[in-house]
Amino acid sequence: MKTELKNTATNIGLYLLATLSLWSICVYATDNLEIIVNYWVSLLITPLTIIGFGVASCLSSKKALGGYISFKQAFTAYFITIIIGLIGSAVVSYLIFNVIDPDAGKEIFEIVIEKTIQTMERFGAPQEVIAEQVTALQEQMNYKMKNLLLQNLQGVILFSIIGLIVAAVTKKNKQ
Repeated sequence: MKTELKNTATNIGLYLLATLSLWSICVYATDNLEIIVNYWVSLLITPLTIIGFGVASCLSSKKALGGYISFKQAFTAYFITIIIGLIGSAVVSYLIFNVIDPDAGKEIFEIVIEKTIQTMERFGAPQEVIAEQVTALQEQMNYKMKNLLLQNLQGVILFSIIGLIVAAVTKKNKQ
């Protein structure tokens, strides 16, 4: 594999890591923890940021390779970028919410439970089902390293599927 591709993907992955980490630090510093579990942030802003950096990595790698990039090279550039960003930001989140301020992690967990109950009640879920869901949530603390890594592994799988599409669109083979 070309060194240019690895260097480009690694650099953009570090920018993604910095962006995601800065986001977590700013949310923590402004004491606006509810935004971390906000539906629209979870569904739109964070994924679009990750995908955007992945696309940038593919395009930058393509440029660094002289305008041509194979499917494998494009996917590799995308994958390296999201791995660095996701795993690195999981470590930052763990440090903030378990080492630096465990009470903030507990507060986020309480917000998650509260929002889950509100959502389930809005959709008319029976109290037994709501109680089961709350119990299941209580059994998993969101900011334990194991859970963070599992969540990020799920993210890597989802974003890798998107990366396959990005790689297919980005590739340009020499004729």
